[in-house]
Amino acid sequence: MKTIIARNFAVIAGTAALLLAGCAVGPDYKRPALDAPNSYRTAASDTNPPAGTNTFADLGWWAVFQDPQLTAYIGDALTNNWDIKIMAARVLQAEAALQVARSQFFPNVSAGGDLATSRASQNGLNPSSNPQQNYGDVFVGMSAYEVDLWGKIRRANEAARARYLATADAQRTVRQTLVASVATAYLALLELDYELEIARRTYQARTNSLALTAAREQGGVAAMQDVAQAKILVYGAEASIVDIQRRREQQENALAILLGRNPGSIQRGAGFATQHVRAEVPAGLPSSLLERRPDLQFAEQQLVAANANIGQAKAAFYPQLTLTGFYGFQSVAFSDLFTSASRTWQFGPAVTLPLFTGGRLRANLKITQAQYEEALAAYQQTVQNAFREVSDGLIAYQRTREFTVYQEQRTQANREATDLANIRYDGGVTSYLEVLYNEQELFTAELNLAQARLNELLSVVQLYRALGGGWQTGNTMVQK
Repeated sequence: MKTIIARNFAVIAGTAALLLAGCAVGPDYKRPALDAPNSYRTAASDTNPPAGTNTFADLGWWAVFQDPQLTAYIGDALTNNWDIKIMAARVLQAEAALQVARSQFFPNVSAGGDLATSRASQNGLNPSSNPQQNYGDVFVGMSAYEVDLWGKIRRANEAARARYLATADAQRTVRQTLVASVATAYLALLELDYELEIARRTYQARTNSLALTAAREQGGVAAMQDVAQAKILVYGAEASIVDIQRRREQQENALAILLGRNPGSIQRGAGFATQHVRAEVPAGLPSSLLERRPDLQFAEQQLVAANANIGQAKAAFYPQLTLTGFYGFQSVAFSDLFTSASRTWQFGPAVTLPLFTGGRLRANLKITQAQYEEALAAYQQTVQNAFREVSDGLIAYQRTREFTVYQEQRTQANREATDLANIRYDGGVTSYLEVLYNEQELFTAELNLAQARLNELLSVVQLYRALGGGWQTGNTMVQK
């Protein structure tokens, strides 16, 4: 028995030596050269974001968004959102698939046995003096185990590991997108609250103006046409209130779904007017974007897996060495089953060399090479699109700030023109038509200003996402 154990250890040691001595065919992965810009393109303006190696995307989302209610909603979404739960399940699947691939490094050893008793007929053609027979066997066996001489199994593990890492990167991409989506939906909801406030304030002012105009008409100072035009302003404000309420309730439903809830009302934190953006948004270096954005890392891991598949396809051209064996006891008498005379064992290697496959192996190699070229092009395209998204985000951040300033000036001018029109109308210098026109222009300008301020806030959110921020957890936050 000790001799057999020693032999088994020798077999295992020899197998390990062959495994380590084997060479992995196929190309080793190297990150492809990329035409990365030295700096991001920004808008031609004196208000360009400051340059440097650091970026605000290194901050966790809890440090970027200052509204406690918003950060609480993001935390809820990262726990309860269905996309997050789906990706968590996919990561577990990829992890298990990697464990399955790693199991190919080890032989498949099984144990078994059977005990049987049979009795032959004494009235048959060949009657036996001993009609009852006993039979038993027990064994420990190793099924065909492939020795990884050419790195086929190692390349398979390399591909499985890359797919696992790609799935983890995809999970971080979902986290990043969800953070931006919740922030966008919440800020848009606050902006609709602000629009509703503007509409109600405008409706109240126009209702008072209608009452005053109706009183002037009854006193013979104003015409009936003035009353009709004042009603137009009131009805227009009423219609705007109803439309804004519709959009606000739908926005609440959209945010509730992101939070993993049923559609319903959403509690607010700080008001829209108190929401503000960062005074400075450093973009960092383009080269660091490759390590920060999880979607770029996902695309690269897909490339790593495709490269490893080439090695597997090439290894199929080489001889395959497999090992099989078993050790056990066989006996027709249960009492003799575990005696040395009942012992049986077998061990032997087998070599298989493909001679003719009808071109299947060569075609399979071409497939993996073409898949690598596809993955390479997809990776390079993803990187280039990432640079564009950052550039677009920087331009949007700068231009929306400038647009908001101009829209504030326009709204103030509309407000002054409206006040002047009312003074002129009260003085009998102009008709109510001028008041109608300026009131409508002012209302539109105030709504456009609210939208401009929202766009300025959202430009920071989108730039934060484009720079690779938003997927961090408490353990990965980089202190600035």
